Amino acid sequence: MIRALSDADPAVRRTVAKLLGQRGDPRAASALAASLTDPEPSVRASAVRSLGALRRPESREPTERVLDDPDPRVREQAAWALRVIGDSRSSSALVAHSGDPAPEVRWTVAAALGRMREPAAATALRLLLQDPNDRVRREAVLALGNSDDPSVSALIRPRFHDEARRVRTATAIVMGRRRDRESVAILLDRTDGPDPWERPAAIVALGRIGDPRATDTLVRAADDPAHYIRVCALHALGEMHSERAREVALARVADRSWAVRGAAAACLGEVGNPIDLPVLLALLEDHHPWPRSAAIYALGQLELVEAVPRIREELAHPIADVRLAAIWSLGRLKDDGARSELVRLLESDPREETGTKPTFLAEGDGAIRIASDAESRIFDTVVQALGRLRRSEEDPYIEEALAAARARLTDEELDRLARLPSAEALVSPPIPTLRTLFDQALPPEARDSEAG
Repeated sequence: MIRALSDADPAVRRTVAKLLGQRGDPRAASALAASLTDPEPSVRASAVRSLGALRRPESREPTERVLDDPDPRVREQAAWALRVIGDSRSSSALVAHSGDPAPEVRWTVAAALGRMREPAAATALRLLLQDPNDRVRREAVLALGNSDDPSVSALIRPRFHDEARRVRTATAIVMGRRRDRESVAILLDRTDGPDPWERPAAIVALGRIGDPRATDTLVRAADDPAHYIRVCALHALGEMHSERAREVALARVADRSWAVRGAAAACLGEVGNPIDLPVLLALLEDHHPWPRSAAIYALGQLELVEAVPRIREELAHPIADVRLAAIWSLGRLKDDGARSELVRLLESDPREETGTKPTFLAEGDGAIRIASDAESRIFDTVVQALGRLRRSEEDPYIEEALAAARARLTDEELDRLARLPSAEALVSPPIPTLRTLFDQALPPEARDSEAG
């Protein structure tokens, strides 16, 4: 395939450059770097984007040089690639292009600078808050929100009054992440406003901030006619562990909207108790995979071991999201009865799963398409689940399967961040590498033997 980068047809070269990035093969890095001087801009754009996707440290300098490309599409993709590579040494090159004449380059530069921890990056982002393009301002708000500097909150807070809705919405998101209590009053006001974008952002932000003043507003929002408002309110009440969250969630487990039923199950995972077992088991019969998988995660979070036999049945569910939830929960509940099926799942190749196309939930009839990458998370979650089973009792059967699976992977594959369900981040942050999962799962002698 690499040889096709020299094909006479630019459409072929562009397609091949894109595919090489999707495959993630590090051997393609030098060939993609050579394509950065291709006479066709679309090929250069695909090549630099794919080069970034490979995340190779040696790709940083050639990617930085592409920021001077005459075509704005190529410059935009170069900034995106530097964001993915995430090397703070790129800060100066990105700052130098924060005034690019093309707005799409400026907003991508802003997003990339949000990954950097250099003072020059913060200075450039502060200037971009005043950019005439609202998307640039939005990206500057989101990027500055990543800063650990407490003074940034006061700098961003005035953006609540920006003329552009997308900037105001981004401000609500950032203030929620930063747990900014000084924003509570204005967020409460926005939850009752007419804007269908600002309202959910404000509700989620209030949940993250966790100020008790928001409780009554969030409880009312859980009865809102709009289902997406009810969803956000349930998640917010669960995240702030409100005393009233459980009663609100129980009232919504039979909601007409599958999204709300799923949010109610997720809320119970945060604030429920053992007497909620029948309610969560009933949701495992839901016709939609969203509330079904949310209930499985909740059973695992609440450590309701009585549900293990029923959860085990979901390992055969046709929807990957449900199977992923079952794998995670069975590992958390240390279900020895699932060991044989989990070992069988370990025999899949994670590289094949990574390259599969995402599936979509809720397609058709005007529903929003929700992309699912659950299939690509199954292998890593199985490794974690088997490790949790083995730690409860030494198990040569599991150890042998894990050692064999680890031996199939390269060092680069082992050193990437593990692909685990989002529920894992709620109970055990931060996300480890895949190598760490194997190290935690295998005894020292098995790791030493595999390394030798």
